[in-house]
Amino acid sequence: MVSYKDLGLVNSRELFAKAVKGGYAIPAFNFNNMEQMQAIISACVETKSPVILQVSSGARKYANQTLLRYMAQGAVEYAKELGHAIPIVLHLDHGDSFELCKNCIEYGFSSVMIDGSHLSYEENVELTRRVVEYAHQHDVTVEGELGVLAGVEDDVKAEHHTYTQPEEVEDFVKRTGVDSLAISIGTSHGAYKFKPGQKPEIRLDILAEIEKRIPGFPIVLHGSSSVPQDIVAEINHFGGKLKDSIGIPEDQLRKAARSAVCKINIDSDGRLAMTAAVRKVLAEKPEEFDPRKYLGPARDKLKELYKHKVVNVLGSDNKA
Repeated sequence: MVSYKDLGLVNSRELFAKAVKGGYAIPAFNFNNMEQMQAIISACVETKSPVILQVSSGARKYANQTLLRYMAQGAVEYAKELGHAIPIVLHLDHGDSFELCKNCIEYGFSSVMIDGSHLSYEENVELTRRVVEYAHQHDVTVEGELGVLAGVEDDVKAEHHTYTQPEEVEDFVKRTGVDSLAISIGTSHGAYKFKPGQKPEIRLDILAEIEKRIPGFPIVLHGSSSVPQDIVAEINHFGGKLKDSIGIPEDQLRKAARSAVCKINIDSDGRLAMTAAVRKVLAEKPEEFDPRKYLGPARDKLKELYKHKVVNVLGSDNKA
């Protein structure tokens, strides 16, 4: 077993407490390769933001669990090299079993999510409680989920979303002992969240009611990419076929970040930014075959996107 503390990582407890008090959200950016990790760390060092490096079950299979551990340790050292030792969390996104969460903890994760939202309420409570009991023995923080987000992201798929019921949150938090709670208030996974003509709107009224019931408790929003239309247009201009893809307006996410929402997950926007940059290079220089020549610009575009998110959406700049 490897402790995350030996890798230089931190858990999310203190970061979330500060974020709730300060009215901002910690960025949770998904990664599964070196360029993504470089972009995330350099963006957060330059903006002096704490960060959650988020790994899905699919990303773990893709990148290899041992390599991911050393990449996270490398991220800590890379931040120092860039001049600012920002707090870095390594977090499992959408863990779906006790065994997966346990294995991630043993491989150096400092935070895990156990997603029992597809189960009955009582089964969700029982599974989450079991993960919490094991994780807290190793000072690892745990995120649970109530409600179901629609959309597709890696292995997570749901056709319809179910709003979180505010009357359930107090009981769930009390019985499970979770450190944070992911809720469903209208965000969704993937790039195809809404169609043209629809008005994306997250239910800030539900969020306010949840805050009343568990005041000061850390709330998490999944599926919070905004699907920038200029990036979608760039992808399509250079041969892509992304149609009718609309995300969550950034002004709504900023409002949520000023409340008890202290962790906001952003994945699809990063995928779109990197894809746009790769397509542009290969379209303009079809003779190019050096991966560094198209992955380098992809990394740079991702970094600029994430700096924008940190400063203008999450408000976590200068909070490291």
